[in-house]
Amino acid sequence: MHIEFLVEEPSMEAALVRLVPKILGDRATFKVHNFGDKPTLLANLEARLRGYARWLPTDWRIVVLVDRDADDCRRLKARLEKAAKAAGLPTWTQAPARDRVRVVNRIVIEELEAWFFGDAVAIATAFPRVPPTLASRRGYADPDAIRGGTWEALQRELRRAGYFRAGMPKINTARWIAAHMDPDRNRSRSFRLFRDTLRSLLPHPPPAGPAGTGAA
Repeated sequence: MHIEFLVEEPSMEAALVRLVPKILGDRATFKVHNFGDKPTLLANLEARLRGYARWLPTDWRIVVLVDRDADDCRRLKARLEKAAKAAGLPTWTQAPARDRVRVVNRIVIEELEAWFFGDAVAIATAFPRVPPTLASRRGYADPDAIRGGTWEALQRELRRAGYFRAGMPKINTARWIAAHMDPDRNRSRSFRLFRDTLRSLLPHPPPAGPAGTGAA
């Protein structure tokens, strides 16, 4: 299987390059297409999906991944679903069966950095002056409910630990933290949904042949 990821910005691309192999192992190939920003992705999504629809192999899937930011989650999801439907590509919510799914639309709540807060061990490993007890601090128990923006919260915590006084380099920070993330310990519901959905796209391994038959 092959998965095409359509994402809105470079830091998500940097994170996925490191996270997807941990989630899927060697059971799928993938490529990440970064549109530069969210408005550009949304404006070009339908046309991009129409292009895929003309030649998409049966064992390829497309995953569209955007941050919620301040958008209404339902309206944003409806916009993604509408683009796929217009292109004639069945989505996770529209397909009659899982093997008919061609597009998966997922919304990161509220930003990529919520996934990082879901794995405080990875943050502390990438930035050793950050205490590993970060997840127990007030306001961080639920990574998807951090107030005031998760990007701002992460930058604030890294500065508190003595990093990036002049500003957090978003792409490199994503790359460094994702390198240490363990998909199976993440506390972010948004991340776990993304992880589990990816794994469910994989074809089930063939059943083992009867003992002694040599069946492959």
